[in-house]
Amino acid sequence: MPPSHRVVIAVFPDVDLLDVTGPAEVFSLANRETAGRARYEVRLAGPEGGAVRTSAGVRLLTDLSFAEVGARVDTLLVPGAVDLTDGGPVARVDPAVVAWVKETAPHARRVASVCVGAHVLAAAGLLDGRTATTHWSTAAQLAADHPAVAVDPDPIFVRTDQGRVWTGAGISACLDLALALVAEDQGEDVALALARNLVMYLRRQGGQSQFSVPLSRPATSRRDIDELRLWIADHLKEELSAQTLAARMCLSERHFARVFKQETGAGPAAYVESARVETARRLLETTDGPLDEVAAESGLGSVETLHRAFRRQLATTPAAYRRRFRTQRA
Repeated sequence: MPPSHRVVIAVFPDVDLLDVTGPAEVFSLANRETAGRARYEVRLAGPEGGAVRTSAGVRLLTDLSFAEVGARVDTLLVPGAVDLTDGGPVARVDPAVVAWVKETAPHARRVASVCVGAHVLAAAGLLDGRTATTHWSTAAQLAADHPAVAVDPDPIFVRTDQGRVWTGAGISACLDLALALVAEDQGEDVALALARNLVMYLRRQGGQSQFSVPLSRPATSRRDIDELRLWIADHLKEELSAQTLAARMCLSERHFARVFKQETGAGPAAYVESARVETARRLLETTDGPLDEVAAESGLGSVETLHRAFRRQLATTPAAYRRRFRTQRA
């Protein structure tokens, strides 16, 4: 009989509910699919033990307190929590949780974060010198707070340190991460059977950029740049070169490019392409128009340009994107 896989999932006040229950369900299904041979033993551990209130308002009852976990941990799973601010979601990093993760991680065969739980792993020093991902909305925060971490906001999950450290992307991506962990332990056939059971892909095509909204940036510190962004969104089919935009701002092209990137985080050309791709995405999701119409309406011009932009930004094709995200008419 193979040894059991003791999975310890950290829970703490305002933790995201799905980050906890999603992986737990995948491991439970693995036990059922293999008639018990997978031997996953899932335990919830909290700071004090007892009930913990999640961000959804649902209370979870822990099996152990942090102090009771000890060294017998196969997989340590760390979900996350966020605070909502005017500037968008901010990952919450509880020093007590960080201290416990830092103490417990060396005893675990592998450590995985779910969603913004990557911020906890980073604070515990587990991601220094490694590539990591998190929910796209807090990726900039993770990079700013931890310069030693190579943050990639696109992957659904990242496996580093010879499979010992994993970081997963946002919300429902906890299922993708858990399936990958099962595939490593039990093989691809078992993971594929679970994916079918869950009615999901074993491996998604593309990354988080297919689901995030690239233009959901907070207001800048310059009103004229914010007004220009609105103007760009209303004139996507027009000529929007850096020269044209700089002239509209009454700035030299060089000075404009520097100011625009400082305020928005992207150069003028990249920003315009993102705005056009976002419009193309909406058209593909909500209309049946041919690709040449989508390209024209979004300002991308040609089907060839549409394909290049989707490959570059979303790692997929317009047709594949439409098949996956097309909203069906009632």
